[in-house]
Amino acid sequence: MEVEHKPIRLNKYLSEAGFCSRREADRIIEQGRIMVDGECAMPGLKILPSQRIIVDGKPIIKEEEKIILAVNKPIGVVCTTTNRFKEENIVDFVNYPKRIYPIGRLDKNSEGLILMTNQGELGNKILKASNYHEKEYIVTVNKPITPEFLEKMQNGVPILDTITRPCKIKKKGKKIFSIILTQGLNRQIRRMCESLGYRVETLKRIRIMNISLGDLPVGTYRPLTEEEVRILGMLTEKRIQKSEKDIKKEK
Repeated sequence: MEVEHKPIRLNKYLSEAGFCSRREADRIIEQGRIMVDGECAMPGLKILPSQRIIVDGKPIIKEEEKIILAVNKPIGVVCTTTNRFKEENIVDFVNYPKRIYPIGRLDKNSEGLILMTNQGELGNKILKASNYHEKEYIVTVNKPITPEFLEKMQNGVPILDTITRPCKIKKKGKKIFSIILTQGLNRQIRRMCESLGYRVETLKRIRIMNISLGDLPVGTYRPLTEEEVRILGMLTEKRIQKSEKDIKKEK
């Protein structure tokens, strides 16, 4: 018996096809860069897999191979899929032979671990803030770290019209600390430090969930191991419940 395919949203299709994230797909649709069966796609459009999808003049073919890479991003590379800012983006920098895109961002002046994939739904689950997935960083600031600074960073700092979630932080040196976040606000660590009178001098991400940067050289990448992929899949299905304190802060 032939299975009848149900229509799905275009942004979800592009994500599952390994072309880009849903968020990026929405931007591309709004820019009028996608044609579906010869007509310009509109936001919210639902399609069938049998329809012809073209982005920037190139047809979208669903990639069957599942790709997940750990990349050690150097300073100066931006985590976008376009070059509209005249800066080297992570896709061009890695220059992987198949279409992949970054899961989330790591700002231009930061370095370290970023995951790249062609699995849209995996990327969406990792990025979903309600899942409380851990990301770990090593940070150097411009002046000595005080107990007061550590306490305030750990308990939550007011930035971007909210208060950051409680996090784990540990002093590693006179001006160096490690921090584990479970949210990803824009330039979060830099803004947190600035609000307390500190300036970040270096910022390096060393872990995303169960994936560690290890000794991967700057500017290189490696595929995840089968065990890493297995555990990552388990973690993305696990949703950690918010505490009452967190819910109040996010309102």
